[in-house]
Amino acid sequence: YSTFLQRAYDQLVHDVATQDLDVLFAIDRAGVVGPDGATHAGNLDLSYLRCVPNMVVMAPGDEAECRQMLSTGLQYKGPAAVRYPRGTGPGAAVGTDLSTLEIGKAQLRVQGSRIAILAFGAAVPAAEHVGRELGLSVVNMRFIKPLDKAMLLELARTHDGFVTVEDNVVAGGAGSGVSELLNAEAVLMPMLHLGLPDSYQHHASREDLLAEAGIDAAGIRAAILKRWPRLQDSTAPLSAAS
Repeated sequence: YSTFLQRAYDQLVHDVATQDLDVLFAIDRAGVVGPDGATHAGNLDLSYLRCVPNMVVMAPGDEAECRQMLSTGLQYKGPAAVRYPRGTGPGAAVGTDLSTLEIGKAQLRVQGSRIAILAFGAAVPAAEHVGRELGLSVVNMRFIKPLDKAMLLELARTHDGFVTVEDNVVAGGAGSGVSELLNAEAVLMPMLHLGLPDSYQHHASREDLLAEAGIDAAGIRAAILKRWPRLQDSTAPLSAAS
């Protein structure tokens, strides 16, 4: 479980990552866990994993991709982590092959315009729904570390703003990594970071907690339109504020 890995953080850093060992961490109960309660809520792992040197960190958008990522991590020469949520996936068909993914390569799910939604892990299905509804680009980021630098820079060149969505705390999470990358490349980009709040999760259903955090489809849509209200008019130009 994500929360159980917290107590093994010293071993992850010193016994695995420092020596660059071929170890795969399969992290269950990542993000919003709902009925398992606050002690099992894995809302911190992206923040504490992506800062560790040598680590590759992945988050699947569906069941099939989870299989691919586990296969990728198993064959990767170095430490890797795959984090996935409690419960069932969105219903993607799972094959029998053990194909792998290119390390650090994101997937463009929807080609839209003006705003690009950068979705991580379990946030992908809701982000894709919103993107198709509003005509926005949607990227399944797949990798929290390393990020797909080439794709992000190309999207920054062709879009007016980024929205990052993750089921991790916003502080130090995947969205922070995107901001750091753009800052290092001297790219100024209006950003909206959506994720879990700076608080512990209470006991509720996973669906209720996602809605409460504003990272279900309705919450993502509302947050985007609040930040860029002119998106409701497909002909209106956008600015950093609108």
